[in-house]
Order: sequence, then C-alpha cells, then structure tokens
Amino acid sequence: MGRSNLIGLCLFALCIALAPVALGNTLYQFIPLGALALMAIGLSLLMGYAGQISLGQSAFYAVGAYTSALCSAKLGWSPWVTIPLSAVLAAGVALLVGMPSLRLRGHYLAMATLAFGEIVRIVLDGWITLTGGSSGIRGGAPLTVGWPGSQPLVVFNTLTNERAVFYLVWTVAFLGLVLALNLIHSRVGRALRAIHDGEEAAVVLGVPTARYKIQIFVLSAVYASLAGSLYAHSFSYLTPDEFGSAKSILLVVMVVVGGMRTVWGAVVGTLLMGSLTEWLSWMENYWLVVYGVVLLVITMFVPQGILLGAGDFSRWLYRKIVRKKQSGEIKAS
Repeated sequence: MGRSNLIGLCLFALCIALAPVALGNTLYQFIPLGALALMAIGLSLLMGYAGQISLGQSAFYAVGAYTSALCSAKLGWSPWVTIPLSAVLAAGVALLVGMPSLRLRGHYLAMATLAFGEIVRIVLDGWITLTGGSSGIRGGAPLTVGWPGSQPLVVFNTLTNERAVFYLVWTVAFLGLVLALNLIHSRVGRALRAIHDGEEAAVVLGVPTARYKIQIFVLSAVYASLAGSLYAHSFSYLTPDEFGSAKSILLVVMVVVGGMRTVWGAVVGTLLMGSLTEWLSWMENYWLVVYGVVLLVITMFVPQGILLGAGDFSRWLYRKIVRKKQSGEIKAS
C-alpha cells in the first residue's frame, strides 16, 4: 500500500470521526450509506479489478440481513454469532452460484446474477411463514458491547444511539476498504488486473483465472452479507423491497460513477449517489430512470469515473500552469 493510500486512509478516518458533529440531524441518513459503501467496495473488486459484472449483490445483502435477523429473533442467538454465521452462509451460496455463473462472460453473467437476485427476492416475498412476506419482519437484536451478565456499555441502536451505530457501520466499511487496498496491491491484485485486461492472455501467462474469479466473487458476497447483517441489527424492520434488483443496479451505478479501477471510487460513488438519492427523494417512483441517466452521462463524458476523472483534470491543469509559467520565464529571459 502506497503513501498516498495511507494518507487517504488517515483523512477518511478523520472524516468518520468528525462526521457526527458536522452532519447533525442528518446523521441518520448516512448510516445506510456505510452499509452500501461496504457493498460497493466488494463490487468494485469484482467489477473494476476482476472484470466480472454482477447484478446480484442485493441477494447476498438479503442473505446476511435475514439470516442475522431470524437467528437473533427466533433462536435468541447473539448478533456477534449471527453475523459471522451469515457471512459463512453467503460465502457458501456465492460458491454454489459462482461456479457455474462465472463460466459466462459479459452481459450473460450480468443476466445470470440478476436472475439469482430476483429468485432470492421472490423467495423472501413468498415464504411468509419464515420471512413475513411483503409485510416484513422485525430486525435482529441490537449489537451490544459489555461484560456477560452485566449491563451493556454500548447498545448500537438507531432509535437510542445513532452516533454509536454510525461509528460501527462506517468503521466496518473502513476496515473493508483497508482489506481491499491490501488485496489489490498484492500478488492476487496483480492477477485480478491481468484477468480484467485480458482473460485469455492471463491464462497463457499461467494465472488460474477460474479460481481467482470465484474467490473474488465469494469475497464480494461476504462484504454484502456483512453489510446486510449490520443493517438488520441497526434498523428495526426488514422487507423484501429493500433487497430488490434496484439495489443491485444502484450499486453498479455507484461503482461506475466513482471509478471502477479504484476501490476509493466505490466510497466516493456511494456518497455522491447517496446524497443525490436524498436530494431527489421526491422522484422515488423513477429511481431506475435517474440511475440510467446518471450512468449514461458518466460513461459518455467521464468513463473512468469521477475520482479518476478529477485526478486527470488536476494533472492536466497542473501541466498547463507549469507550461504557462515556463513560457513566461523564457519570454522574460
């Protein structure tokens, strides 16, 4: 991990620490964005580095949320047990889905993962005895920190302690970002970039492409499951509509808007699109249209994403200023 990433992580951590003071009454709106940022980071690894398009991330989000909520509410298990259990279950499902699906490429893979996501949503909507159907179910018990048998020191509940929930969700997103940055700067990250640039060439060079694609697909599913579990234990209610295909499409838009070739772009895209969603809340029935327009504009004018586009513009501006300064010095001499 380079010096620029370390500086960026320090600034990001500082922003998380100071955000509750700066956001004030709008803090509640940024708690779900932390879960979305975690999912977007996982999807960025899959799309931006392995070159695999997935429209089924909402399914793994649902697996994490519903598994945690049901095990906590119906079996009485601690959230600290249900969260890793949900992640293991999501990893297993991702392995079963990914092994046949990742043989497909391009739009075929996107359609296969979209179909899987819709199947999960239909099951959630139809299995009324377990999931409550369209009426939904109560979320899981709040996460707590404290000694067993004593009064909890901290209760992570949005109804009573928004600030604690904000720090929890965004700290997990921060740790997910650190893991992703370390991964892409490792041998695995170089292999993933080789797959993205040309899978046939990577195979010729001896890269086990099938294994790496499945591994990164499973990792992105674990990211989504963790986000779902945090959502389930932070909010009081879950409905299938929260885990529909629109969520998966929104994640893709977030990654593309921020910049696919950098995991930092996933965080930037999440914050930009999340703010846009709140600003245009009156267009709730036309979200897919809004996402489509934003995606079209970005791919036409800033195909590399906002973050990398801003970097390219700043370098262009710097070179122009330097050349102008050098030209002035030459004329003066």
